[in-house]
Order: sequence, then C-alpha cells, then structure tokens
Amino acid sequence: MNKNIIKRCEQNGLRMTEQRRIVAQVLDTSDDHPDVEELYARASRLDPKISIATVYRAVKLFEESGILEKLEFGDGRARYEDADRDHHDHLIDMQTGKVIEFIDPEIEALQEKIAKRLGYDLKDHRLELFGVPIKRTKDD
Repeated sequence: MNKNIIKRCEQNGLRMTEQRRIVAQVLDTSDDHPDVEELYARASRLDPKISIATVYRAVKLFEESGILEKLEFGDGRARYEDADRDHHDHLIDMQTGKVIEFIDPEIEALQEKIAKRLGYDLKDHRLELFGVPIKRTKDD
C-alpha cells in the first residue's frame, strides 16, 4: 500500500468528515476482508455515535472513487479491501468464510501463458478458489 486511505481520499478531493476518517482508519488497520457490518462494529468502538448508514455511505463513496475494491465471494456479503494493494489471489474456506490471501508465481505465469496462447495481452485478473479443509488422519 503506497499511501493510507485517508491521504488518497483527500488527494481525490473527497470531503473527509470525522466519521469518514474513522471508517478509513478502520479499513487501513484491517488485515482481513470486512463487510459493512464488521466495519460498523469496529468503527462504533472508536465513535459510538457513528451510524451504520454513515458506514454504508462512506464505503460506497470510497468504492466509487477507486479507493476500495468490493469483493463478493458468493456468501451474500460484500467485503472490501484497499484497492491499492499488491496483486494477490484468494482462497475462501466454504465452511468458515475465512479468506486466505496468497501469491503463486506459477499460477501468474500460467495465466499469462493462456492469455498469450488465446491472442490476448493480460491486463488484469482475479482468482478466487473455494474449498473445504482436508480432513487429516493420524497417519498423514
């Protein structure tokens, strides 16, 4: 992440109210992929007067401004992460909803190779894997 979310919002000309600053601060310190309800819970610990509607509006504004990226993993919850993060892919645990970020050079190279073979210059991509933990036995 090059700059924090508050600085990028200001550079994009967004009016940063105190409550928007709190939402941005919560996002900046998140190392997971929170949905709006989780963002609200965290923000309300910093400012008990903040409303969930304010969090929804802030997230929508940040997303529309290209500050946040909206992620949908098929569980009906929109989750968010900083749009200025280094590229990575996601593995979603279908039992718990936990999202694991990973980078695999072999996968990246294979995607480039496939795009070239099909006559395309790959500009962007998103890989989301969905799985359940492998049950291990004592012998494994």
